[in-house]
Amino acid sequence: MNQSLSRCVIQLHEEHHALEDYQGGVPRWCSGCGDNAILAAMQRLCSEEALAPENTVFVSGIGCSSRLPHYMKTYGFHSLHGRAFPVAEGIRMARPDLNIFVSTGDGDCCSIGAGHWIHALRYNMNMTVVLHDNHVYGLTKKQASPTSPRGFKSNTTPHGATLEPMNPLTVTMGVQGASFVAQAVDWVPELLFDILQKAHRHRGFSFVRVLQRCPEFMPRSFDPWLHDPQRLLLLTHADGLQLSPAIASSHRNQRAHDPVDIDQARAIASLQDPIPVGILYRNPAAPLYEDMHHASALRSPERIRAGFEHELDKVTVWPEAQVATDEAA
Repeated sequence: MNQSLSRCVIQLHEEHHALEDYQGGVPRWCSGCGDNAILAAMQRLCSEEALAPENTVFVSGIGCSSRLPHYMKTYGFHSLHGRAFPVAEGIRMARPDLNIFVSTGDGDCCSIGAGHWIHALRYNMNMTVVLHDNHVYGLTKKQASPTSPRGFKSNTTPHGATLEPMNPLTVTMGVQGASFVAQAVDWVPELLFDILQKAHRHRGFSFVRVLQRCPEFMPRSFDPWLHDPQRLLLLTHADGLQLSPAIASSHRNQRAHDPVDIDQARAIASLQDPIPVGILYRNPAAPLYEDMHHASALRSPERIRAGFEHELDKVTVWPEAQVATDEAA
């Protein structure tokens, strides 16, 4: 074997990672929770896209969905409630070479984190965001979230939620800077994976809302759509979903949709029955914040250390002898 071929074989071996390479702690979600399907799709995505674990980071806030970094054998940052986006943005500016994913829930993102969510859309930084939307606060034991249906009875709304639910898709496409918007459901794993893969390959802020089941507090919420595949509207396009024969035969309710058309995307996103599944909107020409602010230069350890020293010097109280020595120098 010549040297160039040997180097190629070694490189291929080093770049391949099996599913087991991304499996971290044992998931503690309830049996039947849609978070399990999202985790499986994420691990498959990392393996098939050959994302090196040491170059991949998952960031989350607080909630059932935000435990996902614990179950990925990559770098992870379990941040404060609603604060996943600024953490991920800081990582992007400091380390633009990393693969960055954000895992957030309908409460974490759309309630306490709504301000960060809106501005993260404006910045359009390169990361893949997955909104786990089960219409309820699960970790804190059944409180109404911004996406809970009207009339939903919970510990915080014992007489039923009074407001109409927020639609994260239409909100996202109402913000200047949004560049990729999609929707998936946890009970069709093939489409969930395909959508996440396209989101990852998009260069920009990829926002994927995943409608997911909560067997504990919303046990039958999605049953009508789960048991009747025709109540899912699959959006097909050469630049969107391309269905396998099995999916195409079992889910015959399909519509050709060009994801460039944001007006049509907003109209489709407003549908509640059938549930649209696929790529709603994509704008690969949208500018990225990190490009405009030159985040491409990696920060060396020396530069980081110098930055720390510079900031610490501002508040350091030096002994008089040291001051005199410094002034004489």
